[in-house]
Amino acid sequence: MELRALIDRIKSHPDYAKVGMILCHNGVVRGTSRDGRRVSGLTLTVDRVALDAILAEQRQRPGIVDIRVEIREGSLKVGDDVMFIVVAGDLRDHVIPVLEDTLNAIKKRVTRKTEHFV
Repeated sequence: MELRALIDRIKSHPDYAKVGMILCHNGVVRGTSRDGRRVSGLTLTVDRVALDAILAEQRQRPGIVDIRVEIREGSLKVGDDVMFIVVAGDLRDHVIPVLEDTLNAIKKRVTRKTEHFV
């Protein structure tokens, strides 16, 4: 996974001249669960069909030029990068909500994780 590569792909988009903002998300494996228990890592699976549908939908929103996502599947340890999301668009009023909505949709409909506790 390489965040810089995702940004470079967006910069090569034919409509890149319309971009006024690139916003990035870097999800990382936390050392604790939401309820505070210590975590040694997690196992993650990804529904690629659902991911493609979400990206197609979000790319249609006003002002959005492109969205790129990478998600690491399999066994991950604390500190590993899990997911990169890069959203490019004209104005922050368009880009920020799309990143948030894309992230929330991915967490709800695309990824399944099993945390491993210490």
